[in-house]
Amino acid sequence: MAKGPSYRVPFRRRGEGKTDYGLRKNLIMSGLPRLVSRDTLKHTIVQIIQARQKGDEVLASAYSRELAKTHGWKGGCGNTPAAYLTGLLCGYRAITKGIKRAVLDIGLKPSTKGSRIFATLKGALDAGMEVPRDDSILPDEKRIQGKHIADYAKQLSSDPNSYQRRFSRYLAKGIQPERLPEHFSEVKDKIVSSFVKGEESA
Repeated sequence: MAKGPSYRVPFRRRGEGKTDYGLRKNLIMSGLPRLVSRDTLKHTIVQIIQARQKGDEVLASAYSRELAKTHGWKGGCGNTPAAYLTGLLCGYRAITKGIKRAVLDIGLKPSTKGSRIFATLKGALDAGMEVPRDDSILPDEKRIQGKHIADYAKQLSSDPNSYQRRFSRYLAKGIQPERLPEHFSEVKDKIVSSFVKGEESA
């Protein structure tokens, strides 16, 4: 362990590998709310957060588990299409509250082109939010729609055992994974229409 008169013990969360305080300071100094995107193996969480002196305040949020409970999503909640839809949902909720601009906060996640985190960003952008970015990092439309999952399912269809094992959750919910892009479009339209018609409040 480092010692000496100039050694400074790092903040607890920095020591635990949870917060990069230099990056956090730069994001806060932008003066914009943060579009915070976090993912786990099974879910995606998207929040619009404003830093306050007394602590961060969540202004709008969306969780991928809402997709199944409220919008009829039958696919997995931890994949790229679900991440996009969660970002879209959060983006619309932010817009209805008058929040149109934000800066992306990906935490300590590596900046990987086309990742789920950037799928949430694409969803927020399509909802009408303005977020500084390099468009080259965003996943392409086919991946957002889940075509890569559908193609993989078609490849496995010749092996019924592997197909059943790999996509058992899809099949149990009554959807063939080959139809995921079509189902994605249906759920996206449902989310968009719910805000256009004012069915979902802020």
